Amino acid sequence: MSGTATLSTTPVNTLIRLEQWAPIAALKSSAYAYPLIEVLHIVALAVVFGTIVIVDMRILGRMKALDLNTLVKSILPYTLCGFLVSVTTGLAMFTMRISELIANPMFIAKICLLFSVGTNAAILHARGAINTNNWLTRIQAVLSILIWLAIIFCGRFIAYV
Repeated sequence: MSGTATLSTTPVNTLIRLEQWAPIAALKSSAYAYPLIEVLHIVALAVVFGTIVIVDMRILGRMKALDLNTLVKSILPYTLCGFLVSVTTGLAMFTMRISELIANPMFIAKICLLFSVGTNAAILHARGAINTNNWLTRIQAVLSILIWLAIIFCGRFIAYV
């Protein structure tokens, strides 16, 4: 019985030990590290959200003067760069507060929503060329915006739960 309990807590204990690792502990002891990483995270998220909303709005019929494929190809590098910075800074912030965050329902919701928005995007792009006249594509664009807004909401409320 106790062997089962030990096995089930091992991943959590490993994560908590990561929070105590010397490089992470050094970041935690700095008065400026977390706030600076958080600012980078928010700016990167703004780039990701902003570029995705532009594409989603085009799918929904706005900015018809812009060719969708050209728009996507032009914006994609900024989206990917913002996403890379956002993930990197998010992981850094996570490792600095693992023991708090793994018990925070807003953090868990944010992570679940990130998987949801990623799944939505994967399904959209797996279907082939984006057809703005397809009702499913338009529903996915609306879902994308709503899920990203929920991610931002949850991310902001992590500090208050």
